[in-house]
Amino acid sequence: MPPENLPGGEPSRPLRSWVRSSPGTHLWLAVIAITSLVIALSPQGLDSYLLHRNSSNLHQLSHHPLRALLGSAFWIEDPADLLLYAALFEVIHAPVERWLGTAKWLFVVATAHIAATLISQQVVLVAIRLHDVPRSMAHVVDIGVSYGLAASAGILTYRLARPWRWLYLAAVVAFFVVPLLADRTYTDLGHAISLAIGLACYPLTRGKPFAPEQGPGAH
Repeated sequence: MPPENLPGGEPSRPLRSWVRSSPGTHLWLAVIAITSLVIALSPQGLDSYLLHRNSSNLHQLSHHPLRALLGSAFWIEDPADLLLYAALFEVIHAPVERWLGTAKWLFVVATAHIAATLISQQVVLVAIRLHDVPRSMAHVVDIGVSYGLAASAGILTYRLARPWRWLYLAAVVAFFVVPLLADRTYTDLGHAISLAIGLACYPLTRGKPFAPEQGPGAH
C-alpha cells in the first residue's frame, strides 16, 4: 500500500496533507493572496478605489450590504502584511478548522466577522450622529480578516489542556482588550466582540479532544 494511502493522512507528503486537512483556511488565504497581488500591481488611485469599494464601512453597508460584508473578508489594506497573515492563518485558523471541522470553523469566523462589523459600524453611526467623530468616518476603509482571526483565537482556548489554557486565555484577552481600553477605536471594539464570540462558541467544541491526537499505537 502506498504511504499516501495509509490511515491518518499522507506521511510522505506532510505539506499536502496539512493543506487538505484545513481546506477552508487555505482557500481563503489563496484568495487574499490574489487580492493582495491585485492591490500591489494596481496603478495609483485604483488601489484606493478597490479598497473603498470592498470596505464594510457605513456607506458600503447601506448601499451594498452583502458585497460589503463578504468582500471585506478577502482583502488586506497593505500587501506587505500578507506573510504575517499567512503565518497567523497557519497557527490559528488551520488548527481550529482541523479540530472542529470546516463547517463549524466557518460558522465561528463568519458569525464573528458579520456581528463585529455590524456592531462596530453601528457604534460609528451613533458617534457621527452625536458629533463625536467626523462624517467622513462613514467612508473610511474597513477591510481585513482580523475579526475572523480574533474569533478563532478565542475558540482555540478550548483546544488547550489546563493549566496552559488559562495562560493562553489571559494572553489573548490582554492582546485584544487592552487596546480597546486604551484607544477605544471601532476596530478594537470589533476585535473584542469577535474574541467574545469565539469564546461563546464553546458548545461547538463538545466531544472534541483537548490535546493533540495520538497516532496509532501511541501511549
